[in-house]
Amino acid sequence: MNNNERSMIMTQEDAEVTDALAIRQVLFDMDGLLLDTESIYTEITQQIVSRFGKVFDWSIKGNMIGRDSTSSSRYLVSALDLPISAEDYLCERDSMLRVAFPRAQPLAGARELIEHLSAHRIPIAVASSSSREMFDIKTRNHQDWFRLFDTVVTGDDPEVGAAKPSPDIFLTASARLGGPASHTLVFEDAPSGLAAGLAAGMHVIAIPDPNMDASRYSGAREVLGSLTEFAPQKYGLPELIFTR
Repeated sequence: MNNNERSMIMTQEDAEVTDALAIRQVLFDMDGLLLDTESIYTEITQQIVSRFGKVFDWSIKGNMIGRDSTSSSRYLVSALDLPISAEDYLCERDSMLRVAFPRAQPLAGARELIEHLSAHRIPIAVASSSSREMFDIKTRNHQDWFRLFDTVVTGDDPEVGAAKPSPDIFLTASARLGGPASHTLVFEDAPSGLAAGLAAGMHVIAIPDPNMDASRYSGAREVLGSLTEFAPQKYGLPELIFTR
C-alpha cells in the first residue's frame, strides 16, 4: 500500500468517526468550566474551616467538586470533623458566597466558544448543580454571553430528580434542546459530572482542574487543559480558531 492509498483510508476513517459523533447540541457545566468560581469556593471555605484549625485542601475538595451543595457540605463537615452541622456550615458559606460570586471571571475560551456555537445556531445549554439563585448571582456580570444559551437547567429545577452523578440534569437539558442524547456533547470539569454525562449516554469532554487526579476521568472522549484546546470540527461542529 502506497502513501496515497494509506492517506485515503485514514481520511475515510476520520470522516466515519466524525459522522458517528455528528454532535447536534452541546451542554456545559458552569463552575470551574465557564466561570472561575472554584477559587472563590476555596477561599470562602478556608475562611470558615480555619476558625477550627482545619485546612481545606485538594484531598478534601477533590471529593466535593461537582456535587450538589447538600452532599458536599455533609462530606466536608464529616471529613474535617467540624464542630458545626452541615446546615450551619452551608448557611454561613452561602451568605459569604453571595457577596463574592459577582467577581467570578470567565475561564479561557469560554465566552469565545459560546459565542461561536450560538452564531452557528448550535443548540447550547448550561447544566449546573448550582441553585438558580446562585446561578443568577454568578452570571450577573456576564449576561451579554450567558443570554446566548438556549436553556439553563440548575440543580433545583423541578424536573431534576437527582444530582450528579445521576444523569437527570443532562437528560433534562438535552430534552429541552430537542436533540438525542447520543448526539449530545457535554463539557465537564468534575468526575461526578463525567459520570453523569456517560450515564446519560452522551459524549463527554473533561477539562479538570490541574490539581485533580487525571485517573478519575476514565471514559471521557478527551481530557483537555482548557476550552481553548477544543477542536469543534472533530465533532462535526463548525471550526473555531481561538484567539483569546
